[in-house]
Amino acid sequence: MHTSMDHLTSNAIEWKDLFRVFISLVPTKMDETSEIKRTTVGPPSVLAYLDPNYWNDRFTSEDHYEWLKDYSHFRHLIHQHITPISSVLELGCGNSQLCDELYKEGITKLTCIDLSSVAVQKMQTRLLFKGYKDIKVLEGDMLDLSFADESFDVVIEKGTMDVLFVDSGDPWNPRPEAVNRAMAMLQGVHRVLKPHGIFISIAFGQPHFRRPLFSAPEFTWSVEYATFGDGFHYFFYILRKGQKSSSVDADVKKVETPSLCLYQDELDDEDYLFRTNIDEIGDDR
Repeated sequence: MHTSMDHLTSNAIEWKDLFRVFISLVPTKMDETSEIKRTTVGPPSVLAYLDPNYWNDRFTSEDHYEWLKDYSHFRHLIHQHITPISSVLELGCGNSQLCDELYKEGITKLTCIDLSSVAVQKMQTRLLFKGYKDIKVLEGDMLDLSFADESFDVVIEKGTMDVLFVDSGDPWNPRPEAVNRAMAMLQGVHRVLKPHGIFISIAFGQPHFRRPLFSAPEFTWSVEYATFGDGFHYFFYILRKGQKSSSVDADVKKVETPSLCLYQDELDDEDYLFRTNIDEIGDDR
């Protein structure tokens, strides 16, 4: 007799194997001399994503990269939870243009933080050039937020939490170091959110892996999620502070939303290689 956990584990393994086969079938790209070559993106090891020096070096030469799709793919989800009067904190802004897109739609009470001084300086320069003077861009650590309690209506991150798990090992039983990092982040987010504030986490991490973290007893938020993406789904988590169900059977709920079909060349993206390499690290350990 198979338990529900057996079923989930089996599905996870089958999907991972299928995904690797799919990646191997991605067509190679042609350069100007028509020689076949594979596009190389990202560091040699995903463990580099935990090194601040890697990000400073990367942001020095890279002006823009969007993890987990650009704003157009989840705009319909954002609009359900952020209004023009919302005060918003973006964690790990990097060189994303998420805050630019929000600002253009009238959401001007924006604060962005990143651990990289290079990313912060370049974003400040870019936003001033565009005339977006209301957006605050600060150097800061999402594991040790310096903001006062109950400062923001919305906290948002896109792909940043995923980085905390690059050395987690078995996703069903992640290493304590990875769990401690994630919990430090979530505790800070919960603290700086106003009563009934919303945390939006846009991630690779699947609900059955994120549930134990999001649903820890110390948090008062409810947890829902939607999905978006073309061939591969990304997860859009919505955590509402102060609305946790008192039921012991409360679970992470999926919110059905209209799907969008916005095609783009994604199988050579760093997003996919990032995901695949994390799986391989888990297997090797």
